Amino acid sequence: MRYFFLVYILVVAVVLLAAGRRGHSFSKPPFELFPDMDHQAKIKYQAPSDFFSDGMGSRLPVSNTEPMGYSIPSSPASDASSEDAATAVYFNSGRYGDYWGHGFPASVKIDEALIAKGQEQYNIYCTVCHGDTGNGKGPTSQFGIANAANFHAPDFVNPKSPAYRPDGSIFDTITNGKGLMGSYGANIAPNERWAIVAYIRALQAAGVAK
Repeated sequence: MRYFFLVYILVVAVVLLAAGRRGHSFSKPPFELFPDMDHQAKIKYQAPSDFFSDGMGSRLPVSNTEPMGYSIPSSPASDASSEDAATAVYFNSGRYGDYWGHGFPASVKIDEALIAKGQEQYNIYCTVCHGDTGNGKGPTSQFGIANAANFHAPDFVNPKSPAYRPDGSIFDTITNGKGLMGSYGANIAPNERWAIVAYIRALQAAGVAK
């Protein structure tokens, strides 16, 4: 019993020494075993910075450059008709109000150039998972990722299917991602996303033709 109390006292002492007494003040920052990148040499937006001569952390874009997928409208939205505004919203979101739209925006011209651009972008971003023909059996399927969408399945080709994916829904998935698929909105401009949708529809038509 004597040894039990000795061990007990020793354990309590070790715990107290390790934990310390709460409420201590320190002149130096405490030691962090895993800082988890909490402290970084970075510039925060809308914050002052001594690094730049104007003392501001926020910076203007480099001259004569434009962020990908961004452009300044030639006129404010208030100058456009409600129909034009709805078309613009559909072009950038794939939606008409709360519903997915079907078909392509009026500003997207369906021709060989659009299909070629869609094929180019599809080969860059989509083939690795969805396959060359859109059957969902891209190279990643050989490494255990076998649930990529098959664009020839009823959900994509049969409008009567309860889970049918109209053009606007496919556009939104490219933009924001879905499931294991990440978003490509920052990588692919809206007109190129519509081009991919057009190429997917061409792949489906070719599959039906076979």
